[in-house]
Amino acid sequence: MEKLIIEVRINEYASRKHNPNVPFSPDEICHEALQCWRQGASIIHYHARDPHSGAPSSKTEYYAETARRIHEKSDLIVMPTLGAWTLPSPEARMSHIVEMARDAATQPEFAPIDMTTSNVDSYDARKRRFLTEDVVYMNPTKTLRYFAETIRASGVRPYVALWNVSSIRVSAAFVEAGLLEQPLYGGIVLSEGGLFAGNPGSVRGLEAMVDFIPPNLALQWSVMCVGGNLFPLVGAALERGGHIAIGLGDYPYGELGTPRNADLVERIAQIAREMGREIASPPEARTILGLSQHSFH
Repeated sequence: MEKLIIEVRINEYASRKHNPNVPFSPDEICHEALQCWRQGASIIHYHARDPHSGAPSSKTEYYAETARRIHEKSDLIVMPTLGAWTLPSPEARMSHIVEMARDAATQPEFAPIDMTTSNVDSYDARKRRFLTEDVVYMNPTKTLRYFAETIRASGVRPYVALWNVSSIRVSAAFVEAGLLEQPLYGGIVLSEGGLFAGNPGSVRGLEAMVDFIPPNLALQWSVMCVGGNLFPLVGAALERGGHIAIGLGDYPYGELGTPRNADLVERIAQIAREMGREIASPPEARTILGLSQHSFH
């Protein structure tokens, strides 16, 4: 079986309410990324945040400075997010990726595309009501095609976020149409905590997605659980040949106290080795994912 790729979802839109170790600034994100790298991570996924308030930010300088610092000190694969649906246009959602790709010191190797349109309202099970009722993550096919073409034209590889079976089928169609290249790297997105956009964060939820991956699709997949604890699924994912995407951005892991991202990576690496699965270094991950080898530092 192939070596395990560990991706860290280092901050997303998470606050520090439940875990004070969520990184905000480029310096904090870089520091956390390096700690994760030393424990076995090979990919870092991050969102730009205001260094002081932690509010989500679309400023290219925050994205670029984070990538620059990580490249200077490690051989990690860097994957900043695309802009959220709150930005006014597909071009605005892509602008920081295009700008970063113009400079080798800040160029990302992956940029993610969410391959579906989803209701992303939050449900409060305790109060038995939805906290929002009109939040739709809009990704029409025309927009997905624009993202795929623009990312590739920038010299970056698209990563596909797979929220449901439909998004797997759309990804396969994009490969068939020449809009995405194989091997494809994608993340199976399971969801808990009042978010119903993904399958439940259970072994059945994972297997229901994996079972619909076409046999002729060269997909290297990881699994994540937005709003829930991923550890109960790790064994099943490893047995199915999957990779792991985990981090404080998805869930604070209060069951472990107030862990850092690197603590989560260390636990994943330990579980993998106990199951006989070795950990991929960043160069090995690049080979598995069909990326060119880079030397940034």
